[in-house]
Amino acid sequence: MSFSFATNSKSEVVFERVPSKWIDKAPVFLPTRELLTIYPGFVSLYESRHLEFEETWRDTCALLGAPALRGPTARKIAWVLKPIEDEMGGQIVLDKNGRFYLKGLGIGSMEMSLVAEGHRKLAMLARLIATGSLLDKGCLFWDEPESNLNPKLIREISRTILHICRNGVQVIIATHSLFLLRELEMLLRKEEFKGIGQRYFAIGKSEEGVVLEQDEIIDGIKPLTVLDEELLQSDRFLEESSA
Repeated sequence: MSFSFATNSKSEVVFERVPSKWIDKAPVFLPTRELLTIYPGFVSLYESRHLEFEETWRDTCALLGAPALRGPTARKIAWVLKPIEDEMGGQIVLDKNGRFYLKGLGIGSMEMSLVAEGHRKLAMLARLIATGSLLDKGCLFWDEPESNLNPKLIREISRTILHICRNGVQVIIATHSLFLLRELEMLLRKEEFKGIGQRYFAIGKSEEGVVLEQDEIIDGIKPLTVLDEELLQSDRFLEESSA
């Protein structure tokens, strides 16, 4: 696939290859903000009033409210779901009033607004796995998975992303976190995740306009802003420490 961008009052994208058929399963989009706390009544309000929210938020909320899987299919995804629930300390449940709670041993039922925001993002992912929205084909688009997460949770998110890929879902993430990129890179070297395809993209500016670079390895993209700034910060830190 190649892209060309014109700068004189028009823009153009040229595709050399296109998919042979449409994907039947609807894609899932996760914004930087968690949506479980705004879920109650959001879909019905969005459909009856003008709200300054992206329509993708409405679509994701509709998926969050779908019934959880049961029976053999639920057992199929248990191995993906369990590490997330262990990290959160409980399971995500939707009560009859349309509110989400974290239910666990020793904590009872905790309303999502009282849960740390990093765990709320994990909870949103767990709910989408539990309902089958992230099961067997389809696409997940995730904007900055690392936002509001500490490094320990980023490691857990990285592993979960690759588990979702193993289930047949294509995952596209936009990130500024070198920590997340390196964590994914290290995991992909392990036997557990061998065979998962990967591709990296970087968009930047040049004198000619917008430049898009892509490669199958992260080190093949030059320049990579997150890497450059990380190295520059390390240099500054060493200089100030030795001063």
